[in-house]
Amino acid sequence: MKICHVITRLIIGGAQENTVLTCRGLVERGHDVTLIAGPETGPEGSLWDQARQTGCAIVSLNSLCRAVSPLSDWQARRDLTALFKQIKPDIVHTHSSKAGIIGREAAAIAGVTNIVHTIHGMSFNRTQSALPRWIYRMLERRAARVTTAFVCVADAMTKQAVDAGLAPASRFTTVRSGMEVDRFTPDLEIRNTLRKQWGIADEEVAVGTVARLFKNKGYEDIIKAIPRAIEGNNKLKFVWIGDGDYRNRYEQSLQAINMHSRVHMTGLVPPTEIPKLMNGFDMLVHASHWEGLPRTVVQASLMEVPAISYDNDGAPEVVIPHETGVLVKCGQADQLAEAIIQLSADPEQRRTLGRAARVKCLTAFDWRRMVDQLEQLYSDLLSSPAR
Repeated sequence: MKICHVITRLIIGGAQENTVLTCRGLVERGHDVTLIAGPETGPEGSLWDQARQTGCAIVSLNSLCRAVSPLSDWQARRDLTALFKQIKPDIVHTHSSKAGIIGREAAAIAGVTNIVHTIHGMSFNRTQSALPRWIYRMLERRAARVTTAFVCVADAMTKQAVDAGLAPASRFTTVRSGMEVDRFTPDLEIRNTLRKQWGIADEEVAVGTVARLFKNKGYEDIIKAIPRAIEGNNKLKFVWIGDGDYRNRYEQSLQAINMHSRVHMTGLVPPTEIPKLMNGFDMLVHASHWEGLPRTVVQASLMEVPAISYDNDGAPEVVIPHETGVLVKCGQADQLAEAIIQLSADPEQRRTLGRAARVKCLTAFDWRRMVDQLEQLYSDLLSSPAR
């Protein structure tokens, strides 16, 4: 099959990692794959090198930018239309809101018969005010008219999309966001080395977070929770993996409450380092206000690290209370602190939850399974009557 994947930018992030792995797997299965993305990166880091290593054709499209820009967006649609007419793909598969809206319209103009879109997270969501939420919903409804099939990384995304009137449930397929599960193996020696580097003693409890240092990722809530959590357990230390535009802001907030010494920030690290660094965690706190399916929680689960997560979007499909982790009502920093206190006081519970979480995720989130499911979806579309 000749397949084009389109995404707005190749920063280090869940949707981008998912897309690069998909391209890699499809190339390994003998398909003709082209990956089209805008050239922008950011403090989150870049996946361009990893994309080039997949073996697929790579197109950096200068007109495809993240910010809304009528002139650039119009040019991006023209450029994508021309590319699709030249490549003549059997499948165009778009990712992210910007590339999804422009890319699907361009594919329809170019006469592509099968247009697939993955919802990694809803472009209209609870973090937005009413007007932009309405605008994005209308744009998504328009793009849905030319979408042959939708892929969702979580069942919650399907429900939200159907409830918003994008399309009937029959046009949606859930395909879990895959990752290289073989890279995630707990290692006690690495754990001990990391904790020494971070200044965390054996008797102390390391509370990890892996996310961009940016709004809506929940750091404001975590900062509110830290003083109360430490009041309940003075052996707590926090480790934040990642970087972003809000780093200075968060450092100042920690200093203002005299908690800066309790938080170790690793800064930006390559995605391949995440499994190693998670060895040093005793638990993960994931307080994002907007997700599709939280890959960080899956990664922690694969490392036998139980997660405390907000209960929004796809998180409850990974974090099962009393089985694999702890769910907290979204936005409730006090509840977050109490959950940290309770889990930090019970090492046996952490071990039990962590082991069960690893078993649950090993097969369900294997990237090879993701590629198998997508390949089957493409084959089914091509063998069906033209829509």
